[in-house]
Amino acid sequence: MSFQRWDYEFDGAYTDPNRLQTRAGVYVIWCKIGDDWHILDVGESDDVRYRVNNHDRADCWTQNCLGTIYYSVTYLSDPQERADLEQRIRNSEKVTCGER
Repeated sequence: MSFQRWDYEFDGAYTDPNRLQTRAGVYVIWCKIGDDWHILDVGESDDVRYRVNNHDRADCWTQNCLGTIYYSVTYLSDPQERADLEQRIRNSEKVTCGER
């Protein structure tokens, strides 16, 4: 499954972070409660699966989500494009964890 947001195609959202590929990209961590979705965190990495599975803010995600945590990603190889997209998401959305 996939969706379009922030002018990019995102893969997911999945409840299992191992569905993410071991590729570079921008990941978005979501909390879904009923029909409501909100963003817990956003980041970029050379290996999104490894980063999400070993994330230092994972405790923040579980503490701030009383529903189900979902993971989505857009795969981008260019580091500057990843940094720009991460910042654009942070600037346009209320992100619960990892304020930068």
